[in-house]
Amino acid sequence: MQASDQPVLRDIVLIGGGHSHVGVLRRFGMNPEPGVRLTVICNSIDTPYSGMLPGYISGHYGFDDCHIDLPRLAMFAGARFYNDEVVGLDTANGKVLCRTHPPVGFDVCCINVGSTPQVGRVPGAAEHAVPVKPILNFNARWLALLERVRQHPGRTTIALVGGGAGGVELTLSMQFRLRAELKTLGRNPDDLVFHLFTSGPEVMPTHNAWVRKHFTRVLAQRGVHLHTGAEVAQVGEGTLTTAQGQTVAADEIVWVTQAGGPQWLQGSGLALDADGFVKVNEHLQTSHPQVFAAGDVAAFGPRPLEKAGVFAVRMGPPLADNLRRAVRGVPLKAYKPQKHWLALISTGDKHAVASRGPVGFAGNWVWRWKDWIDRRFMQRFSQFPAMTEMRAARNNALVTDLPLTADESAQAISAIAMRCGGCGAKVGATVLQRALGNLHPVDRNDVVIGLHAPDDAAVVRVPPGKAMVHTVDFFRAFIDDPYVFGQVAANHALGDIYAMGGEPQTATAVVTVPPGLESKVEELLLHMMSGAMQVLNAANCALVGGHTGEAKELALGFAINGLVDDDLHTVLRKGGLTPGDALILTKPIGTGTLFAAYPQAAQLPMFHGRWVTEALGHMVQSNQAGARILTAHGATACTDLTGFGLLGHLVEMTKPSGVDAELWLSALPVLPGAEECVAAGISSSLAPANVRLRRALRNQEAFVNHPRYPLLFDPQTAGGLLASVPQAQVDACVAELKAAGYTHTAVIGRVLPQGDAVESVGLVE
Repeated sequence: MQASDQPVLRDIVLIGGGHSHVGVLRRFGMNPEPGVRLTVICNSIDTPYSGMLPGYISGHYGFDDCHIDLPRLAMFAGARFYNDEVVGLDTANGKVLCRTHPPVGFDVCCINVGSTPQVGRVPGAAEHAVPVKPILNFNARWLALLERVRQHPGRTTIALVGGGAGGVELTLSMQFRLRAELKTLGRNPDDLVFHLFTSGPEVMPTHNAWVRKHFTRVLAQRGVHLHTGAEVAQVGEGTLTTAQGQTVAADEIVWVTQAGGPQWLQGSGLALDADGFVKVNEHLQTSHPQVFAAGDVAAFGPRPLEKAGVFAVRMGPPLADNLRRAVRGVPLKAYKPQKHWLALISTGDKHAVASRGPVGFAGNWVWRWKDWIDRRFMQRFSQFPAMTEMRAARNNALVTDLPLTADESAQAISAIAMRCGGCGAKVGATVLQRALGNLHPVDRNDVVIGLHAPDDAAVVRVPPGKAMVHTVDFFRAFIDDPYVFGQVAANHALGDIYAMGGEPQTATAVVTVPPGLESKVEELLLHMMSGAMQVLNAANCALVGGHTGEAKELALGFAINGLVDDDLHTVLRKGGLTPGDALILTKPIGTGTLFAAYPQAAQLPMFHGRWVTEALGHMVQSNQAGARILTAHGATACTDLTGFGLLGHLVEMTKPSGVDAELWLSALPVLPGAEECVAAGISSSLAPANVRLRRALRNQEAFVNHPRYPLLFDPQTAGGLLASVPQAQVDACVAELKAAGYTHTAVIGRVLPQGDAVESVGLVE
């Protein structure tokens, strides 16, 4: 993260992670724009580079060779990354509409989401064909197809619809890889039959005659059945029929043609062409002056451009410049695409064809040339320069040439100036009312006075036969997505209630937000509290009040009230461990080291953004169902795993229980990337304090070099439940937990009678 002392004055929102946008992110990372915040919204973590996808399909490249890690790139750019799907655009109010996040405000935004197959135009195609685009979703579809072919006995027929360069290259790459797979399995590669359908008289109509003839010859040599002048008119289950009446049976049908813009653009108010692509002018600007578009989704007004990755890549630099100019309010510069471009098209094996205007040539050396170009391109998005002092100074500059209204200028000066303490540090009432006015806490009959009728304090009844259980948690933001941070913070705070077998009743929030323009502070509050409210409402926990103040960093915490039976028979305690019990952990560990590494991600080549996404998926998972299942299976003790780490919380259980414990290191569920991060020497700031508890380990000398040893001390955020269950109930309990979504649940050790030694925990491989 590139922390800045300057308030956010303007927002640029990038919709999609296409080739143009990755170029924009890199340029903003190299040269930040003071006062401007970037936000990337994309439903994919790893964005594929189209130039290397055929090589990936052929088996020449691994997944990471040809995919750009968007969260890591966003971190380098100082941009927020929202892993979400855009479903609409409100140009009138400057809002991007998302599947899960609240509307995301923008001053300037850009669309770079590629194209979408218009399978709905052909009856049956949507139900029975596998669309190749959008390529953001391509990998899952390809792996599924690969596995189906592996499992399909005997002859397999694959039909591809689309005779452009993409369809031809994909056909040859798939055939090469699948034949190799069948050979490896000891099966006959000739059991694979490929058909390629194109509505035109020849394949690759946008390329010169030599290139067209060359590929026609290669397809024939490879035994691909080429159907020219064969427009597919209908697709059925296992069949496709052309307009000329020809019917071909196929086990798999892959759609590589008739692409258009995504459906949500239809209601955006932007001018679109006949295929649903966004019309842009020479500045890559749409019919709405604050909205830009680039790549395949853009229909370039001055002259038609082929839907080729080379144009999307070349649009990156002028797009970045015009986005800067747009927020500065200065004239834009024209994008001037080249008239001829070099296309390097592979034939599946390590052989490629070069096509540029009227020129064409081929050879193995062309593939090596293409490989060199592609790898050099990818290197720009995997190896980032360290932030220089000049770049850091620009990012933290307190002056800007952004055009501001008089009111905005006053707010910016106020945000930069020395801020008050005490109640003077509270967020303004108007901002607070607008943000909280969009929140709707769950209604509970036992809440007498709450947010529905605010007063100096909330009033809550304690139902007859119930006792109160109280807990509080608070921490600063560790990710740039305030909505997801709100979800994690609320889930973390509820964990103590669930660990004791309680039912959440009410929550009171404590929030700090960085000062800035009122509109930016308001949206930040709305996003964060919307995420928290989603979790609280799902738990039937009513938000009844709180306090919001200014601070340098965003932070959120909750005081939670819960209910338990007043005879306390349902309360789960830490001190109930019984010798012979099994120790169960419901979530994987490793959040501490992962989120210590995350701010350094741009400078850690081994780091993957998908590690963070998977970790967050576990962190937003409620422990409510897990606690119920553990209780139903006779759990004798329970706690939630948080800041003190696995060892610290286990010691908190063994001491009051008067027992010892044994941990099985190889059985510990661990988050992807956690072992790599601790091996790189990256640990949370709390980990050194947790390491002092190593004195509780009986035989640590034998395990200090074990790759999972450091994770015993790793502090967890919104971690799982650590519980003891009678041995007779273990198998059924673990099975039910996994069925409930706690897929990494594991038995990690056992409870032993207390020994004579001071150390209470032993380690086993």
